[in-house]
Amino acid sequence: MDTTDLAQRIAAGERRALARGITLVESARADHQAQGAEVIAALPRNRQALRIGLSGTPGVGKSTFIEAFGMMLVRAGLRVAVLAVDPSSARSGGSILGDKTRMDGLSREAAAFIRPSPSRTHLGGVARRTREAVALCEGAGFDVVLIETVGVGQSETVVAQMADLFLLLLAPAGGDELQGVKRGIMEMADMILVNKADGDLKPAATRTCADYAGALRLLRKREQDPDGYPRAMMVSAMAEEGLETAWADMQALVEWRRANGFFDATRAAQARYWFEEEVREALLAQLRSADTRTAMDALGSRVAAGELTPAAAAQALIAGQAGQ
Repeated sequence: MDTTDLAQRIAAGERRALARGITLVESARADHQAQGAEVIAALPRNRQALRIGLSGTPGVGKSTFIEAFGMMLVRAGLRVAVLAVDPSSARSGGSILGDKTRMDGLSREAAAFIRPSPSRTHLGGVARRTREAVALCEGAGFDVVLIETVGVGQSETVVAQMADLFLLLLAPAGGDELQGVKRGIMEMADMILVNKADGDLKPAATRTCADYAGALRLLRKREQDPDGYPRAMMVSAMAEEGLETAWADMQALVEWRRANGFFDATRAAQARYWFEEEVREALLAQLRSADTRTAMDALGSRVAAGELTPAAAAQALIAGQAGQ
């Protein structure tokens, strides 16, 4: 494959080339991953999209919100890429990848690109190579990249390490103020959006929004936030209400962070985080080699027989690897 040609086509905005590039970086084959790295390295470095991560429990309306929000951005003249991560089966590894079917209007827009990806049981709510997919979308010239996580709980916050803004979507009457005080995903969010604030659910949404607004005031203030952030607000993806106000608040927060040096500092810290993650993954890959698996099987048999404790066997394996 001519990776230089593929990078040029991606930089020119060719959607099929972008899809091919994401397929390369998501592939489990080492040669494909190497080609994907070459493509990313050949892309323009002066393009920067606003990366927005969206998380929330299943059924909160993430896909519906993304379509309504994305359509609003497209009508404003922006190019929007959506990376939707779907959960994979723990048994078969397969995924339905149905998020794109929920965004049929946005998927037909020439200024939008939607790519569903399987999580492949990777923890944290995102896929293993979502960050590289974001870099490809930036190289393709998109203005906004929306990263939709799988339905997650309070501890899956990896998307915050690859996004400029982290939005948490909540459903009306989905919890109480105590949930907002708990550490975890709440304290990572830049904005909390109470979705489905329409019809019979609007009173419940108003109460939920007030509960979480109060909870946010109890959290320790972060240095990267101006006064009034993080904040909770109500939106309705179905009625398309509150979306423009939310977008204006997002832009205001990003501009403040750019002006005060936090935007670039956060991206630098994220780059360091992913460097360390790559080192960990490389070390884990060594454990999957044939020689190491043989040693682990032998030590595992001794542990099962009661001859060694798990800790002693692990130390013996690591010492043997270090001595090679």
